[in-house]
Amino acid sequence: MNTDLLIIGGLLLLMGFLVGVKKQTWLLSGFNEKRVSNKDRLAKLVGGFVGIMGVIFIIAGVFSFQSVMILVAILFLGLFGLIIYSNVKLVDQ
Repeated sequence: MNTDLLIIGGLLLLMGFLVGVKKQTWLLSGFNEKRVSNKDRLAKLVGGFVGIMGVIFIIAGVFSFQSVMILVAILFLGLFGLIIYSNVKLVDQ
């Protein structure tokens, strides 16, 4: 059991809950609330992805997954993709 992955997974799960369910979009760094046309969609997309990654990190922590860098790379690539998507589709020009 890898406690570091469990802690990171728990924090990601909490962040996903706060952003996705509670709509705490102020927790998202680097986006201008005045320019986003659909804050609910942004919160659901980012919160859902971060929550799912939190569950994956927790499962990896329980089963002692050895390739942690793969999980971190998937997390960063997914968040980068969400940044691009939200800037193209959800931001008013």
